[in-house]
Amino acid sequence: MAIWAIKAQATVATDSDPDLLAATSGLISIPSESRHEAQLADLVEKELEKVADGRPHFSVDRVGDNVVARTHLDRPNRLILGGHLDTVPANGNATPRTEGNVLWGLGSADMKGGLAVMLELARRVERPAVDVTWVFYAREEIATVHSGLLELQRERPDLLEGDVALLGEPTDGALEAGCQGSVRIEIEFRGRRAHTARAWMGENAIHRAGALLTRLDDWVARRPTIDGCTYHEALQAVAINGGVAGNVVPDRVVVTVAHRFAPDRSLAQAEAALRQFVAPSMTDLDVLTVVDRARAAPPGLSHPLLSYPIRRHDLEVRAKLGWTDAAFFAERGIPAANFGPGDPVVAHTAAEHLERASIDRVWTVMVDLLRNGVSAP
Repeated sequence: MAIWAIKAQATVATDSDPDLLAATSGLISIPSESRHEAQLADLVEKELEKVADGRPHFSVDRVGDNVVARTHLDRPNRLILGGHLDTVPANGNATPRTEGNVLWGLGSADMKGGLAVMLELARRVERPAVDVTWVFYAREEIATVHSGLLELQRERPDLLEGDVALLGEPTDGALEAGCQGSVRIEIEFRGRRAHTARAWMGENAIHRAGALLTRLDDWVARRPTIDGCTYHEALQAVAINGGVAGNVVPDRVVVTVAHRFAPDRSLAQAEAALRQFVAPSMTDLDVLTVVDRARAAPPGLSHPLLSYPIRRHDLEVRAKLGWTDAAFFAERGIPAANFGPGDPVVAHTAAEHLERASIDRVWTVMVDLLRNGVSAP
């Protein structure tokens, strides 16, 4: 905590570029795996309360382990900046380590670099050209049903009102539009137990699952283009669990299948297509259970708060192939995109890291957007 706080005090007094890599390192030093975000939420709340001191147009609210700050300047547009506080479990990378212009550590890319940018924007841009809502929320890295955004929606939906949302997910300074949706199912294939010495008297549930695995291996991905962004769907078996003993024909096996779908399909359409695809591999005795589902988000690039920084900074624009909480905001009629520091490829890996050039690039775009809105300085 001290590392980040000391750096924050050093940067507030001048208009020089902040050392965001050092700020990110301080945030990494505070563990915040999913469901254990309280200590980091305490720090964020404390730092935002410092910002609010002396700014009557700046408010801070805490709901559980979610912290929301807002300006109240009666601007014509409100921009939501969202970032999740949690990380996946550590993998030998809990302690931050800086080597030259590269910061190594859990959450450096996903997404404590984005959080550092958000906090510094709140501190430095006292009267932004657009009203801004900063949303620091918990439990993004686990099942959607546990999301801190849903907690905010239940308890204080007014805190989530806005015109456009930008999430600080790692994109390495490109703008990744919308996001793909996700449906995860479990299929329980049923058979009949028998002794392996008399295997013909049973029905092997594991063998029955083979037809589905073959169909999955032959599946051809859709690649629809929406608003110039090409999405790439995926359908994979991600787990299989079954078997009784070395001398027993198994009567049950469960195959978990994960589907990522493009935003030209609704959640209902994607789920229906998935059910239709797996149906030929099943019988009436088998059971399909939907264990997780999340909507996709369309690109929504026509809003000036998204289109202007793209043009002004010549940003690379691409489809978001993973799922993010852009879908949460899109479902509520708020165009949403992803724009943050860090390479998404290294997120959730032991080699997760953040390069200074990446976070500085994002800072340049975001501080310009808040200071100038959609008008050139």
